[in-house]
Amino acid sequence: MKDNALKVIPGGVAAPRGFLAAGVSAGIKYKEKKDIALIFSEVPASAAGLFTTNRVKAAPVLVTALRVKNGMAQAILANSGSANACTGLQGLRDAAATADEAARLLKIPPEFVLVASTGVIGQPLPMERFLPGIAAAAAGLSKDGGPAAAEAILTTDTEPKEIAVRFSLGGREAAAGAIAKGAGMIHPNLATMLCFLTTDAAVSAKCLRDILRYAVDRSFNMVTIDGDTSTNDMVLALANGRAGNPPITEENEDYYLLREQITEICVHLAKAIARDGEGATKLLAVEVINAPTENDARLAARAIARSNLVKTAVFGQDANWGRILCAAGYSGAEFDPQRVDIFLNGIQVAGDGSALPFPEEAAARALAAGTVEILVDLKSGPHRATAWGCDLTYDYVRINAHYRT
Repeated sequence: MKDNALKVIPGGVAAPRGFLAAGVSAGIKYKEKKDIALIFSEVPASAAGLFTTNRVKAAPVLVTALRVKNGMAQAILANSGSANACTGLQGLRDAAATADEAARLLKIPPEFVLVASTGVIGQPLPMERFLPGIAAAAAGLSKDGGPAAAEAILTTDTEPKEIAVRFSLGGREAAAGAIAKGAGMIHPNLATMLCFLTTDAAVSAKCLRDILRYAVDRSFNMVTIDGDTSTNDMVLALANGRAGNPPITEENEDYYLLREQITEICVHLAKAIARDGEGATKLLAVEVINAPTENDARLAARAIARSNLVKTAVFGQDANWGRILCAAGYSGAEFDPQRVDIFLNGIQVAGDGSALPFPEEAAARALAAGTVEILVDLKSGPHRATAWGCDLTYDYVRINAHYRT
């Protein structure tokens, strides 16, 4: 399934039945910028989450990872502007206190509130502004609040990232929506990215976890912007059952249909994150085909998309295919270097691991496109994988040289 095959609808995370959302400005970032997002299910929902692999984990990651193990939740509270990372015991207390305040206002158990943060590391949450902001978000919850919530979680992103889709499930109409943020400090596994998914499908927490893991492995875990894995990364999913489909409790036809929809949503957002990488001018899509195993394909694709030498060559419109083969070679993937073919936006630049004559001007024009597709044919098996990234530009250095100041 491709993006254009999805039945896209408006509304983002508030599009599925029984979900409301809001995004408000509490002065955590700037007075005029939204910085608190609240997503609320009118009924308790199955919950699942995946989190950063960084050993340094922010307070909200620790709090939410523990709560989501229960498999039930009803709200997601997120802020931008302060990561609440490396803030010690006070950071944990503050994360729990924000959840408690949201629970009080929403009249739900505190453990049903999941929390997330993004922003500058080492700064405590400004609770004197955060707590009134939660009240404003709770009061502003609505079916039209999805776009505002998407805006409120942004940091260095240049635009919000959201999508909602409609599909048939067990003979009933169902929907799923999602918002995401991420532009820098992005690298598998999970990457500074946040993603919140909602669906009105009825699905058990175990099946939702399995579906989310499958989807993230093929989307967000295949995105790389700069090689840094953040302290705050997480993907959360809530499923409240309001669609009325027969509950999905095992791997059946409905399970695979829901998995396909959620995977495509995640791929759509992963590509949006890659395209919006800090300072990026091009989306980089690396497809590795005919690998011995799927893992080999994933390793090679991710290494190529991650390579700073490849990314700078794409920025400079230099068809330096040797950098691509080199990255595949150190990726850990199994293949015969003397069989590899390489294509840049459809132009073959290498065959059987060696140079081919190609028109340099045409290749440079191909690399000037907004999307640069690198196809690497290992000719060693039946498996494939795609990774996404972006070019590495002067602006990336400028943005990150002054991120805190």
